[in-house]
Amino acid sequence: MKLWGLRTRLLLAFSLLVVVTAATVAGGTYVLSRTLILQQAQDATARVLVDKASALYPLGPMPPSDGTLSRISGELSDRNLSSLVLYADRTSGNEQLRSLITPELREQVRSGNVAWQRVVVRGTPMLVLGTRFTLTLADGQRQASGIEAYVARNMLAEEQSIGELATRAWLIGGVALVFAVGLALLAARGVLRPVRELGQAAQRLGEGDLRTRIGVRGSDELAGVARTFNETAEALQRHVGELERMEADARRFVADVSHELRTPLAAMTAVADVLEQEAPRLSGDAGRAVRMSIDETHHLTRLVNDLIEVSRFDAGAAALAPEEVDVAEVVTASLRIRGWSAEVEKDLPTGIFATLDPRRLDVIVANLVGNAVRHGEKPVTLRLSEAGEWITLEVSDRGPGLSDEVLPHVFDRFYKADSARGRSGGSGLGLAIAWENARLHRGTLIAANGTDGGAVFTLRLPRQGVTG
Repeated sequence: MKLWGLRTRLLLAFSLLVVVTAATVAGGTYVLSRTLILQQAQDATARVLVDKASALYPLGPMPPSDGTLSRISGELSDRNLSSLVLYADRTSGNEQLRSLITPELREQVRSGNVAWQRVVVRGTPMLVLGTRFTLTLADGQRQASGIEAYVARNMLAEEQSIGELATRAWLIGGVALVFAVGLALLAARGVLRPVRELGQAAQRLGEGDLRTRIGVRGSDELAGVARTFNETAEALQRHVGELERMEADARRFVADVSHELRTPLAAMTAVADVLEQEAPRLSGDAGRAVRMSIDETHHLTRLVNDLIEVSRFDAGAAALAPEEVDVAEVVTASLRIRGWSAEVEKDLPTGIFATLDPRRLDVIVANLVGNAVRHGEKPVTLRLSEAGEWITLEVSDRGPGLSDEVLPHVFDRFYKADSARGRSGGSGLGLAIAWENARLHRGTLIAANGTDGGAVFTLRLPRQGVTG
């Protein structure tokens, strides 16, 4: 699974959505429940305090005696409540409560309210409530008696309930997260399976399997994408089939025309040979016409031969006749036959043997060296080397080199780099045939520019690349 792939993003999105929702709901429930628990405890304690205070009336003569204060504090205290009664500078009850009573709380009690506050004593939550006692006068009016009563209640049970709520909220969040991950995995599987199938089908289609189709399931957007892919693949297969048919027809036409031209070309070549012998005795326009006819006949013959060779490559009929040869001897013979031995600087160590087709190696050398001699500048250099199971033949010149626009097309058929190499009288098939022969040997042919200028063609062939 990729770090930030679609599956990961789906998992994160579902998890984040469910966790945020669960946290919001659980958090809101926790806050409301906590407030309700505390409010209920506070109201219940306030009612108990008011009820007990009401049961103490009549309070007796004023100012109250110590016994009256003790009676009040005793009645207010029980198993859950501790009390402290204040009157002027006298007190009765649990003196420890005095430290819990803040000035703000006393101020609210003295104003006639039932006031409360929550405090924590040595880690224990406590609820402190206070009220004041009033006297009813003969005329029905009420008057403050000066007696203040405070009670304190332990809130540990409520805190435990609130803690259980928090635990349940975390538990709900954990369950929601597990649910979200499971839901995300199911959703990712349902979404990613057709996407994965689409990606694999597209890869097969890109590799040339035009019969690739994918199953269409359902009627959702992914099914629409699948149908569109199948329609596109079908149209592509139809168009490619038509192009292949047209290309096959064109290749067949070229091959047929080339073969049909061989017979009249043989006659024309014989005539050209006769004219070539008579050409020195002809002068003026007749001599020039004869020499032009001879040159064009030879050029047409080379063109037809090259077309026939290309048609063999296209038809897959080109075959190798491999022999174990001394590469230097084959290259040297190729140069000698064409009269280039004196024009080429050679670095051809003997003793480098390889199993290859010497005729096709001769074609490669003839095209590369001929190209350098005709279009480059001297010196033309030919170097042979070996490295492990590979041999390398490098042909370089000192000409203007190949421009960036020309390099990608050097081995294209009928391509002539006239702007870079001057006018060419060739067919534009020589380097393409050389490249095809290198590929037939399971080797490579690369064109580049040398560091000192000039074009460099590098041929790499395996020693045992072919066996017949």
